[in-house]
Amino acid sequence: MTTAPENRTLRHGAWYVAEHHFRAMRAYAWTNVATGVGNPVLYLLGIGLGLATFLDQPIAQGTDGPVSYVVFVAPALLVTSALTVATSEFTYAVMAGFRWRRVFWGMNASPVEPGQIATGLILAVSIRMILTTAVYYVAMVAFGAVGDPWGAAWMPLVGVLGGMAFGLPLMTYSATLTQDKGQFALVNRFVVTPMFLFSGTFFPLTALPHWLQWIGWVSPLWHASEIGRSMSYGLPPGSWPVGWHYAVLVVYAVTGWVLAHRVFRRRLR
Repeated sequence: MTTAPENRTLRHGAWYVAEHHFRAMRAYAWTNVATGVGNPVLYLLGIGLGLATFLDQPIAQGTDGPVSYVVFVAPALLVTSALTVATSEFTYAVMAGFRWRRVFWGMNASPVEPGQIATGLILAVSIRMILTTAVYYVAMVAFGAVGDPWGAAWMPLVGVLGGMAFGLPLMTYSATLTQDKGQFALVNRFVVTPMFLFSGTFFPLTALPHWLQWIGWVSPLWHASEIGRSMSYGLPPGSWPVGWHYAVLVVYAVTGWVLAHRVFRRRLR
């Protein structure tokens, strides 16, 4: 017979897990700020404002005509900040929970269920993404890097959707690993870096050779960036419909959610 505290844990177990992760994040809070916000802001300053001074013609079009380079780059860098959070929290933190610190096993010994453990981690990372992208959006507005600040006010949530579309499949992969043999370094080198460089982050995807454009088509970064750009200044005729971008991101995120919960249940039971 379960006691009242056990029933309460079963109902709110995911939030207890999320609270644990928040407390753990406090130990490296300044690192989170530096990597999640600092890196994209430096890119915005160095490329969006620095490199832009050497461009003698606009590289992107909006519904009302050409847009400045910094306005074009900024939405992609916002999404990048969310992907940076996903990459850090859905790799080593998952490995630590299963193998190094084994906190997931300790949680599993309580009334908290494996699915709640996975959900709690996702909740904690989602909230961190919201905070990161919101701070970055404020910086974008301060730099004049948003065409329509009020119309693009929901851009931080689009960044979270893009981060989850990439992060949840990555979380599933991380949960399947039993040994650290450098897999995460390979993911950063051969998945994250090419996605960052070839997803229309710094120039329109159509500027790439056709045989390289498929990287953008399958990249959550490109789809979320295009949604952000549509909010900021609108997309020119001939672009993908915004609904298709949302559909791709939702499919990635939902598939990753389902598979991550399945892997957590299999490993912890």
